[in-house]
Amino acid sequence: MTPAIPLNEEDHPCFFAESRGVYGRIHLPVARSCNIACTYCRRDYDCANENRPGVSTGVMTPKAAMNRLKAALKSMPHIRVAGIAGPGDAFCQPELTLETFERIRRSFPDLSFCVSSNGLNMRPYLQELYGLGVRFVTITVNAIDPGIGSILVKKVEYNGISYTGKTAAALLIRQQMDTIEQLKTLGFTVKVNSVVIPGINDDHSLFIARRMGRMGVDRMNLIPLIPLQGTDMARVSPPSPRQIKQLRESARQYLPQMYHCRRCRSDAAGCL
Repeated sequence: MTPAIPLNEEDHPCFFAESRGVYGRIHLPVARSCNIACTYCRRDYDCANENRPGVSTGVMTPKAAMNRLKAALKSMPHIRVAGIAGPGDAFCQPELTLETFERIRRSFPDLSFCVSSNGLNMRPYLQELYGLGVRFVTITVNAIDPGIGSILVKKVEYNGISYTGKTAAALLIRQQMDTIEQLKTLGFTVKVNSVVIPGINDDHSLFIARRMGRMGVDRMNLIPLIPLQGTDMARVSPPSPRQIKQLRESARQYLPQMYHCRRCRSDAAGCL
């Protein structure tokens, strides 16, 4: 039986800008590990100060995540969405993600669910996610060309095998495209995040937008690079607000763009 889900799914503040100051979301950091290594990413599991994806003040068990949600709803009853967005990938250890959603659905049948992933290992779990009432999915797609992708991904771990270079990038892209196709076939609302890195994939992001639009993706979020110490992209200058604005204006001819992203932490809660 498909569980009850909210009648008004437009309450999701990340997918619908008009809801961002009215309704809240909570990210539950149960994703401990990641199955890819990106050249711009640095995950932090004990971070209280930075406001960016991939950081949280800790990693929770599904049971602890349920307790955090209960406490949050008491102080923030405007929360409408429970999501899993890191600090690792939600399907590197899929059992943690699925158990968390199962626990929440039993107690809160009217909450919306969302999940973010790199898409590498997500496809086998789409039917189960749909059955749990997950309706919103974000996939991070930074390249659809393996040559560009190999600059952004150092390593991919899949089915117990480690891949590098263009082979890794091609594998990731293929899995992402297959996953997005199946998500749309099943009726999920899909957003694609693309990290914009000048000189590497900034122009390429328009090709991503065109491909995603043809696949029926519902929304795209072009995210400026955050240069982080200890990563290969530490010395790369991020795109300017003007550059991002121009890219979004160009990309919107292919699919709707997200303009209100706050690059949230993996344990964010409340309104954006």
